[in-house]
Amino acid sequence: MTDDNRLLAGRYRLGELIGRGGMSNVYSGRDERLGRQVAIKLLKSSLAGDPVFRTRFRQEAQAASRMAHPTIVRVFDAGEERVAEAGGFEGIVPFIVMEFVEGRLLKDVIKEGALDSAEAIRITEGILTALEYSHRAGVVHRDIKPGNVMITHGGQVKVMDFGIARAISDSSATVAQTTAILGTAQYFSPEQARGESVDARTDLYSTGVVLFEMLTGEPPFKGETPVAVAYQHVSEMPVAPSSINMLVSPAIDQVVLHALAKDRFARFQSAVEFRTDLEIAGSGKIPSKRVPADDFQSSLFGAPPSLGQGVDSPLTQLAGDDEYAVRTQSRPPVVWIWAGIASVAVILVAIVFWVLTLQPSDQLPSSSREIPTVTGQTFDAADATLRQLDLVTARFDVYSDTVPEGQVVDTAPPSGTIVSPGTVINVNVSKGRQAVAVPNLTGQTTAAASAAITAAKFVVGQTIKENSPDIAADVVIRSDPASGSQGYAGDTINLVVSSGMVTVPDVAGQPIDVATSTLTGALLQVTVEQDPGCKTVVSNPVSSQSIAAGDAPQQSAITIRYCTGP
Repeated sequence: MTDDNRLLAGRYRLGELIGRGGMSNVYSGRDERLGRQVAIKLLKSSLAGDPVFRTRFRQEAQAASRMAHPTIVRVFDAGEERVAEAGGFEGIVPFIVMEFVEGRLLKDVIKEGALDSAEAIRITEGILTALEYSHRAGVVHRDIKPGNVMITHGGQVKVMDFGIARAISDSSATVAQTTAILGTAQYFSPEQARGESVDARTDLYSTGVVLFEMLTGEPPFKGETPVAVAYQHVSEMPVAPSSINMLVSPAIDQVVLHALAKDRFARFQSAVEFRTDLEIAGSGKIPSKRVPADDFQSSLFGAPPSLGQGVDSPLTQLAGDDEYAVRTQSRPPVVWIWAGIASVAVILVAIVFWVLTLQPSDQLPSSSREIPTVTGQTFDAADATLRQLDLVTARFDVYSDTVPEGQVVDTAPPSGTIVSPGTVINVNVSKGRQAVAVPNLTGQTTAAASAAITAAKFVVGQTIKENSPDIAADVVIRSDPASGSQGYAGDTINLVVSSGMVTVPDVAGQPIDVATSTLTGALLQVTVEQDPGCKTVVSNPVSSQSIAAGDAPQQSAITIRYCTGP
């Protein structure tokens, strides 16, 4: 029968088909009772043949419906619709009624190519915000992938299908059904691929895969079959996103590779931690390493809000422990107790023997790297040395007064530090000495000029006295090198300062008008007198001056006499 215009549960009117998946079809719809537009997901009837699935599905739909957050597509209702199938049989079609979101699936956005790093970070932060809320509510998504993330026309991120993957994976559904509900193996965590129990960190790994795909346009692992891809998630290390997209920074590389750690205790332990490091990397800084929390449950969630009481509590759901062993014997037999004591004793003796015979070794374990000394090398040589140790380099150009331009000054962390493979090492490369402009010292006192030289990281050199007619004593006339010229930190600056004296010229024999002009130019106080005793000479030459040629205090009074004839 056709799905068009069908009325579900006497309330929800199906509209046009707007999405198709491996385990469901999605329709636009209308809630006739409340008069609002909704999205209706019809699960395939093959999934409903298992009564365990139907029970689990109702429980998980109820849990998801209690989550109200702007980054999560709301679940309004869920139920089952009985339909007549071919052959006269009556089938059951489970359905869920969700918030209708106008926008695009993230998988369709990625098909157009890699996203800008800033946009990829923004979308990932939205996914992590949704996961932070759901994890604190005790709900693990288990199927984070681009097909489950909507981007509204306004750019808001919304995550959907919370709880549905849990319903499938915890039921007795077939492997094919489970694969359909959990999506392709490209977004599996290693623990999912191994069939182990999952927790919140599984969602964080899948989010790391989605971030990798947004940055590069392709997932970190690809293969001809889902089994081949799942094997890579378990056994192979992903490449850095920057090896595919050179625009990705080393800081973002580190965050992605941290999220994709095989060991769940080595990756991010919470959505908050993941989002915080992503914000730091987005600002261009390298996030600091974190030590995994001792108690994952308490450090990740604290005291989460309960979705129900009893044995199936949120923390139990996160751990995947829905089955409990029942003890049928009050305590183990006495023989077992003594056997256990003997075993512990043997182990203690072996440990003591091993410690006493342990020889010191300089060899590092394969999971550790010691940062070598690369000071004085070119960046290319240092980069090659560090990459051979599986370390990631980030170049920073700095000024150095001691290391020649183009050579490595130092690294951060410094040489000799023990780090893990993949750690980002900041390599500081010398730009040579930093050029500094000589400050303007003219007109300053000797003390003030010396202080300015020291503040500009120069060295005060010689102080040379020089006569000046108009500059007061101990005031700078000029500097060597001159003000405004370029120098380097540590260079010597010499000062030429006024002696407070003026140089008196010898004007004897000069015409009186020329002599008067010369002495006035030296700012001397000139008095002119006649000398009738000397023989008349053309232009009235100077016959004598009261201050001999040489040094005299500034503004000195000088008298000159000139010949007038008998």
